[in-house]
Amino acid sequence: MTAKKNILTTVIAGGLLASGVLADAVWGQKAPLLAERDVAALANELSGETAKRNLEVIATYHRQRGSQGFHAAAELVAARLREYGLSDVAILEFPADGKIFYGTQRSRPAWDAEVGELGELVPNEECRRAQKKYAEEHVGQPESQYVCGLRGVEERSIASYAAEPVVLAEDSESGGVVADLVDVGEGTKESDYAGKDVKGKIVLVGASPGAAQELAVGKFGAAGLVSYAQNQKNAWWGEDENLIRWGHLETFSEHKTFAFMVSLKTARGFRERLARGEGITLHARVKAGQHAGNYEVVTATIPGADPKLKEEEIAFSCHLDHQRPGANDNASGCVTILEVARTLNKLIDEGKLARPARTIRFIFPPEIEGTLALLNGKPEFARRIKAVVHMDMVGGGPATKAVFHVTRGPMSLPSFVHDVAWAFAEWVNEESYQFAATGKAEYPLVAPEGGKEPLRAEYSAYTMGSDHDVYQDSSFGIPAIYMNDWPDRYIHTNFDVAANIDPTKLKRAAFIGAASGYFLAGTGTKHASELNAAVWLGTELRAVGVVSRVQQVPGADACSAYNRQREYDDGVNASRKSYPELASEPFFFPPMFRCEVTPSGAAGDGLLKFKRKAEPKGPLAVFGYDYFADHAKAAGVAETKLLSYEGLWGSGEEYAYEVLNCADGKRNAQEIRDAVSAEYGPVPLELVVEWLKALEKIGVVKEVASGD
Repeated sequence: MTAKKNILTTVIAGGLLASGVLADAVWGQKAPLLAERDVAALANELSGETAKRNLEVIATYHRQRGSQGFHAAAELVAARLREYGLSDVAILEFPADGKIFYGTQRSRPAWDAEVGELGELVPNEECRRAQKKYAEEHVGQPESQYVCGLRGVEERSIASYAAEPVVLAEDSESGGVVADLVDVGEGTKESDYAGKDVKGKIVLVGASPGAAQELAVGKFGAAGLVSYAQNQKNAWWGEDENLIRWGHLETFSEHKTFAFMVSLKTARGFRERLARGEGITLHARVKAGQHAGNYEVVTATIPGADPKLKEEEIAFSCHLDHQRPGANDNASGCVTILEVARTLNKLIDEGKLARPARTIRFIFPPEIEGTLALLNGKPEFARRIKAVVHMDMVGGGPATKAVFHVTRGPMSLPSFVHDVAWAFAEWVNEESYQFAATGKAEYPLVAPEGGKEPLRAEYSAYTMGSDHDVYQDSSFGIPAIYMNDWPDRYIHTNFDVAANIDPTKLKRAAFIGAASGYFLAGTGTKHASELNAAVWLGTELRAVGVVSRVQQVPGADACSAYNRQREYDDGVNASRKSYPELASEPFFFPPMFRCEVTPSGAAGDGLLKFKRKAEPKGPLAVFGYDYFADHAKAAGVAETKLLSYEGLWGSGEEYAYEVLNCADGKRNAQEIRDAVSAEYGPVPLELVVEWLKALEKIGVVKEVASGD
């Protein structure tokens, strides 16, 4: 252990020094990787205000998959792309009826809503007099709230879809009922319903409507739900009790119903009144439902110039769907890549930027399910795309408490493209801080209507949760730069509004994305030393990150984690070879330190090897559908422990994602276990083997002979 610590300490001290010295020596205050004229052209043309004007329109649409609101937003984006002069503008349609599969995604029928009204029935003045008289004449008898009938009550609005669409849970079905409200706590356990008559009633639940649906409606016969689920918890989630959070029912449940979302303040008021024995009668009216429709994916291109390389594409991706307003999530990502499209195409047409060798494509799908439909429904897209710049929440201003991240890919897919993005992000950090601190910077990248704060982007390890998971899944293997805000105090709420979006942030995100994508598309300009520096900086940053982690784990796992990081860095360097214009440059390999303690060898089940099958393509946990759970049930597979495992730096879903990605027929189970342990923290071998065998039973992987 002493030898290991000495090596790692050397990496920290030497790495940080080397990174700083190298960065200053190679690009100093000028932007990396692009010619100064290209940087100036991008910085001058990109407009945070233009992006925000588009956002203000998109945020008026309730953009659920296959809905009229999504179609309106798609038409707007397509119109802008045509106005900006892009090529091949199209809205691609992929049928979605609940039966068609796109790889691991079972298509979800379109969902639309027209009416969603929830009100409380309260006695009017005449009725209150009648109730008082009834109580005086029936002393000692239970109070009746129906003394007056419906003609003696007035309705006070609690939630209105017309005013705030977020109040109606996605996948609600039509229904109308006057019923009492019953508090069942979280509503996810049978004990929550003990001693409570909820049949025909509306239940108040603390869980997501979909999580309570099967018990509340399926088993106990409730007529509908009211939820105050506090999803996306962060440090600020309980501070504003007026927030109404997005909720959804299960798309494929046999027990169709409706659900309304209310604020924590409203829910607490209900719970306190019910606890006092007060009756609450609600009137719910819903006109909504699923129907056969289409996933719509807007796409357009800037054609490449090279006769051969133009068949390859660098893609910009976002997700266009979300409840209204959904300003940061994710109108911000969509309008930012729209601004990148406008800027690049304009500058190329004007001759201010050279036309890149590769084609640049822009993609606006519904989140995850639309990307899976595109890559499976039109496999030529997956074959052509070499790298992706994905933006999901990139405009949060100070009120959102957002932190901007440039997130690298999973360790199963090493690529230098993430180092390219970080080189630009780090430069924007420096320029924006210099401007904030002194009022002077050559490229402050400030929008006239935006803020002047420094960007303070973070270089982050891989995190899941958006379309970048699809691209970087082993069935596609496309490296994706993931640019995102987290936390955001207003994510998935009615307060995710355009007023909280900062045009300066949009401009800076657009610059990092545009510069990265334009460089990767191939400009023909040689920047060998700068690219070497970018890769070296990334290597040293990852080294520092792994050092801080391995101090938390025992000897063998610590050494495995460190060596795994160095294998990843080898892969980062090797990934440059798939770009001919870069591979021809002097190739640079930073020094690779190795831990001298050897992990224990494989034996027994640790020697087993599995290889992923060609089909189905995509992650197993997708959107509104769990491929593994559905097929495991049919195959009689027992619950697998890996999915509920909590590691030091990752959860079960992340372990499962990477175990499948590593099942290449070359690594044995022990090596896969060591690989995912390096990424997310030590995990027992038996959990990895159990998961791989379960995947084999449902036909996702096959076991291969050790000699193959």
